[in-house]
Amino acid sequence: MTTTVLTIDDDAAITELLGIILRSQGFDVLIANDGEDGIHIIKDKSPQVVILDLMMPGMDGWQVCKAVRAFNNIPILVLSALDDPAIVASILDAGADDYLVKPVPSAVLVAHINKLCRRTGVLRPPADNIPIQSSTHSISP
Repeated sequence: MTTTVLTIDDDAAITELLGIILRSQGFDVLIANDGEDGIHIIKDKSPQVVILDLMMPGMDGWQVCKAVRAFNNIPILVLSALDDPAIVASILDAGADDYLVKPVPSAVLVAHINKLCRRTGVLRPPADNIPIQSSTHSISP
């Protein structure tokens, strides 16, 4: 059984790129392009990790994070173009577990997901089954 990651971002190009990168590293990937869909997927499909954007129309990342924390303790990694310490502190206080600023190298993103999986005891494919791919891919805003 592999780890399922849900990506929540209103930018379809970002969620598609994240899906390609994460699948190549052995993750199963679910995609939501708005906060409400993301919350429904968490309730219905029980992914093990969430990658969440902050700046989305309708329900923003803070609202999603608070809503998820009301019913689930799933690890939430925020991936945002916002690079302001006050914003980072705000979303971590709202319940996020980690924060990365776009653009981020794909290897760094995967390392942070693996860290969250280790910390929470979430399933992850054995490292010897997945080739480590040094990649020049970067997740950009």
